Amino acid sequence: MWVCLAILAGCKSEQATQPVAEYATLRVSRTERELFQHYPATIRGRQDIDILPQVSGFISEVRVKEGEKVKKGQTLFIIDQVPYQAALQQAQANVEAARAAVSTAQLTYDSKKELFNRNVVSQFDLSTAENQLLTAKAQQAQAEAQEVTARNNLSYTVVTSPSDGVVGTLPHRVGALVSASIPKPLTTVSDNSEMYVYFSMTENQLLSLTRSYGSIDEALRSMPDVQLLLSDGSGYSHPGRIESISGVIDPTTGSVSLRAAFPNQGRLLHSGGSGNVVIARKQENCLVIPQIATTEIQDKKYVYKVEGDTPRRVPVEVTPLSNGQEYIVESGLSEGDVIVSEGVGLIRDGVAIQTRSAGL
Repeated sequence: MWVCLAILAGCKSEQATQPVAEYATLRVSRTERELFQHYPATIRGRQDIDILPQVSGFISEVRVKEGEKVKKGQTLFIIDQVPYQAALQQAQANVEAARAAVSTAQLTYDSKKELFNRNVVSQFDLSTAENQLLTAKAQQAQAEAQEVTARNNLSYTVVTSPSDGVVGTLPHRVGALVSASIPKPLTTVSDNSEMYVYFSMTENQLLSLTRSYGSIDEALRSMPDVQLLLSDGSGYSHPGRIESISGVIDPTTGSVSLRAAFPNQGRLLHSGGSGNVVIARKQENCLVIPQIATTEIQDKKYVYKVEGDTPRRVPVEVTPLSNGQEYIVESGLSEGDVIVSEGVGLIRDGVAIQTRSAGL
């Protein structure tokens, strides 16, 4: 019996001396953080120019390769020139004939005028000669216009690049019959010395941006450079600038289009590519807590606010920071509140704990 009492006394003594686990706490205070917002984006060349033929014919030469850099005015394609050369020669012959007809009509008119002055011919004969001269001059002007058209058509058989850039795909090869109505262009020349990156903001995001800077014009002048994340998740080495914000909100999506320009000296960016525009925004006077200080129940975030030595679970609304370690508290906490910063998964709501202070 005495042995049993001794054992019970030892157990009670051990329970009484068992240490209570300590939990680190922190006092919530206001600070500033930099937020990074990501926007899906599409990449386009500064100019993406579809090259379409202005005359019909068979392609006789392809002077470039896909992906080749070209200069403004460089020959890309040549369309069969034989029929257009013949048309030009015929137009030139028609001009010569029209000029000869004008010369003849002029001589006739001058002769009739001299005879009219001598009262040899009537006014009717003189007027007829004058009308024939005017008709011949009109026919000459018409022939000269046809010569200009024929010369232009011949020049259109040499298809040149309208700007510096890079040649796209070449769906049409030598021997292909092309015309101005072909469904696919001969190629596309992209001016990719500078790339335009297009992305969208919601109406609420645009309003927040406008209020932050006072106006859209001021936002365009004062906004910091933006970054570009490529499709593989890597960061583009050169920053860009937002150059334009559309003044029209798309009624179907409720979003507005923005355009940022990025340099492309190394030709790493390609027209038609995709990525994410990253805009940094500094938020001042905000409450920041570590993510490990929160627990999630049914898609809602909670923290344990300590009152005395008792933790109480309270819901909070937060915005995650891009560092993956902190939240900005939108509501649920106030400056000066003390919360448990570690081990929140082991705490029971309303059960007293031992606390120790820890920095954020």
